[in-house]
Amino acid sequence: MSSIARLTGAAAAAGVVAAAIALPAVGGTGAMFVSASEDLGIKARDLKEPPLAERTTVLDATGKPIATFYEEYRENVKLEDIAEIMKTAIISIEDYRFYEHGPIDIEGTVRALAKNFASGGIAQGGSSITQQYVKQVLLNSATTAKEKNAALEASYARKLNELRYAMAIEQKYTKDQILEKYLNIAYFGARAYGIEAAAKRFFGVKAADLTLPQAATLAGAVQDPLQTDPSRGKEFKERLLSRRNVVLDRMAELKKITPEQAAEAKATKLGYRGTLLPGGCEASDFPYFCMYVRNEILSNTDFGKTKKARTAFLNRGGLEIKTTLDPKMQKAAERAIKKHVFASDNPVASEALVQPGTGAIKAMAASRKYGTNKRKNEMSYNLVANAEHGGGTGFQAGSTFKTFTLLTALGQGMKINDGISVGDGYRAPAYWSFKNCKSQNMGEPGFTVTNAEGGGGGFKSLATGTWGSVNTFFMALEQKVGLCNVVKTAKSLGIERSDGLPLQEYETFTLGINEMDPVTVANAYAAIGARGKYCEPMAISSIKDRYGKVTNYKPKCKQALDPEVADAASSILSGVFTKGTMKGVGGIGRPAAGKTGTTDEQSTAWFAGYTPDLAGAVSIGDPRGAVTHKLNNITIGGQYYPSVFGASIPGPIWKDTMLSALKGIPATDFTPVNTARFGGCGASCQPRQPVRPQPEDNTDGPLDEAQIGTTVTR
Repeated sequence: MSSIARLTGAAAAAGVVAAAIALPAVGGTGAMFVSASEDLGIKARDLKEPPLAERTTVLDATGKPIATFYEEYRENVKLEDIAEIMKTAIISIEDYRFYEHGPIDIEGTVRALAKNFASGGIAQGGSSITQQYVKQVLLNSATTAKEKNAALEASYARKLNELRYAMAIEQKYTKDQILEKYLNIAYFGARAYGIEAAAKRFFGVKAADLTLPQAATLAGAVQDPLQTDPSRGKEFKERLLSRRNVVLDRMAELKKITPEQAAEAKATKLGYRGTLLPGGCEASDFPYFCMYVRNEILSNTDFGKTKKARTAFLNRGGLEIKTTLDPKMQKAAERAIKKHVFASDNPVASEALVQPGTGAIKAMAASRKYGTNKRKNEMSYNLVANAEHGGGTGFQAGSTFKTFTLLTALGQGMKINDGISVGDGYRAPAYWSFKNCKSQNMGEPGFTVTNAEGGGGGFKSLATGTWGSVNTFFMALEQKVGLCNVVKTAKSLGIERSDGLPLQEYETFTLGINEMDPVTVANAYAAIGARGKYCEPMAISSIKDRYGKVTNYKPKCKQALDPEVADAASSILSGVFTKGTMKGVGGIGRPAAGKTGTTDEQSTAWFAGYTPDLAGAVSIGDPRGAVTHKLNNITIGGQYYPSVFGASIPGPIWKDTMLSALKGIPATDFTPVNTARFGGCGASCQPRQPVRPQPEDNTDGPLDEAQIGTTVTR
């Protein structure tokens, strides 16, 4: 340990003052200081300079910014991109001999230490810009309260360490580089870090365009940014104005500006604008998609091994995150929802659009705005996604799950016209008629599943049973193909509960008893549209780091279904628009397939559909509790509904969305069915003498799940 390090209190102060006074007021390279520092045993110490926290910008697929994340709002700029008057102002008030002295300004230090010695404490800093930069680096590097306090404490030990680090910094960088680093790291108040953010926050301009009064204001703010923070009120603005005028006087004293220029600048108002800083998802035009991206980074180990590391990556990394959001498709979804459901309605409609073959999420929209204002009926969680991505518990998916039973049946060799004769009600023959994937009995012989209003009995093929969405048929079909096999099919297409809990594998699984979110359902249907190619939901396409390195993210896909099975399912589901529950709504003028979904007594309603180019899922339900607040005898979007079904609101929203979202995109045909494999019927043809005649179609319009069968939940 050096002799100076062993001194404490007034003795240390006296020692340093004596050593400093023994030196003449040096300039140039500061060689005399180096010599004195060697005599005192002060040696340069390398300073670790972790990257500064910088804002992260989120972009849509076209490159337009949609959100900003940051721990400290900062935009690093080059020295040449900072107005000359700003450089002059900060040097004039903070370290007017900056370009003349070494790591320490002997004159300033002697003056400050003498005053400190006389007062018995730290009364004056006397720090050079280099020393101030060191202090800011240490403060920004601190991760604990103890480290932050050590970086700020008023002690000679800290000042001595600063000198050691400053010596190394002056050896490592030029004066211009040090000034640039200082102006980028300094805190100016009003949550603005660095000169570029401060210029925008205080005056709504870039650092390159700062005027004399503005530059003097910011130069004055760095001394005590908390006490001169103009965002805190009138008293603080007055302090900042006074401090600005001190800077102007100093600049005039040093002949950097004329007395007339100083007087003219002092006559101007403070001019603080308080420009709003870019915010997080609450400030985004696309808050639900923004929340999905944010939570994807915070929960995905691809972006950091720990939650702390991922948070720092997002909020401090200075990233440019390009996403899959298509603004045209997003607007299409928003318009369609707004047309059918009002933001003031208690039930909420939400929709996700996903690209088949990539899993790219193209849009996420909801009828309510994101926020915490209950009076405005805002929502504070992600209605469109699962809990992992900021969502809630979701809504029961209803008859959209029947598609997974259909796929399982086709995969086991059933043909399009194969079927089962069913009655008006269905009861499991035995407890072991249904087994979950743990081989546990899930049959409930004492429980009857019915078709609404007693209709829907008779022989149903895979096609007619699907078009009519007949509950009893799908219960019998699930029994035939195996409950666990249906669950496996669903899981292979990414089906997971919105709340993250295990899927409920009861006998009514095919009727959609599990709570889902639109992203998950849309993505599962997108896989069918991609001929069985399942891709994980994808919201981020690339990330450019602060150094300009770009990492591209490719779709994570697998072949989940036999392509020909998917083709056959698409053929059947296409008939939903022409012969089934969407007949009254109609198609979209291009090949499309889909399935309506309604839960027991209209608790929730869904529509999930797809083309080879785009898939979407729409849900509607009451977030106060779908079971207790059902969709019966209700006005939604200004229209009264005795009961809401999948074709009542979700279907029309999906149709309107697709018509707009796909406008200008050439239509793609589904791959034709392999009729040799799936055409006609095999071992389960319709009996020559049906068990009972099928009821006639509703002559007043399309088949409606109210007549044909609704989802019965446990």
